[in-house]
Amino acid sequence: MPNDGTRKVVLVTGASSGIGALSVRALARAGHTVCAGVRQPGTRNAPAVADLVRHAAEHRVDAHAVEWDVTSQESVDAAVGRIVAEHGRLDVVVHNAGHMVLGAAEAFTVEQFAELYDVNVLGTQRVNRAALPGLREQGSGLLVWIGSSSTRGGCPPFLAPYFAAKAAMEALAVSYAAEVLPFGIDTAIVVPGAFPSGTNHFVHAGAPADAVRAEAYDRRHRSLPGELGGRLAALVPAGAEVAAVAEAVARLVARGHGTRPLHTHVDPGRDGSEVVCAVADRLRADFFRRIGLEDLLTAGSSL
Repeated sequence: MPNDGTRKVVLVTGASSGIGALSVRALARAGHTVCAGVRQPGTRNAPAVADLVRHAAEHRVDAHAVEWDVTSQESVDAAVGRIVAEHGRLDVVVHNAGHMVLGAAEAFTVEQFAELYDVNVLGTQRVNRAALPGLREQGSGLLVWIGSSSTRGGCPPFLAPYFAAKAAMEALAVSYAAEVLPFGIDTAIVVPGAFPSGTNHFVHAGAPADAVRAEAYDRRHRSLPGELGGRLAALVPAGAEVAAVAEAVARLVARGHGTRPLHTHVDPGRDGSEVVCAVADRLRADFFRRIGLEDLLTAGSSL
């Protein structure tokens, strides 16, 4: 289908559940063509794919699954190639794929840290290397990164590998923002707060492999790690839904080039990240002006 300037071809990674699946639906409702990146669509995630097919047919929207594994450059390259071949272009990438772990930091092996970084950080780099040549050539595009308020907010314990990976992804996104802007490509970082329900993060969280060290922390902290989800849930006002994050993504896609804020917070628990980001973004913009890089800032750079 020809692109009329408002209808975008959008790729959402990690789209089998949670924020990714909700974003696919929100973007499709907004009239975009949405490609949902799904790992193992024929086996583990077959029910999610079937649900998406039913949703698209019922609501008459253009959304479909694309087989995808962000830990494989070959898989990512092939998926992006198929999207461009079928739709003629790619306009927006939503970096959502990620995995969470729960437990004492010391009890996670180095290999576990590396596996988490491979999905949460290196996965975004693989996707960018596949998608950005086309976006640069067409002179337009948008990278949306799903971050976490933990990188600058309250940062509770027992989630260290996940928080560290999200902080690394955030730093990567901020650097990319300046580098891709001259090619007409915007960057937007969506910062969800703690939504203990609706994302499956806590339900599917990985555990430390070193049981002996984990037990040492469990003896000292007792039930605290297991209570963490409930403690975070207590901060979230009644009626707050994680779907608000997906709606924020859709609103950002709808905005014009150069007007999008660098950070958009969706944090009903108000852990303080929004305050810290406002200061950090302003300092970044001021620093860019001091070193003569004003042309790498947009109107939304320090909102």
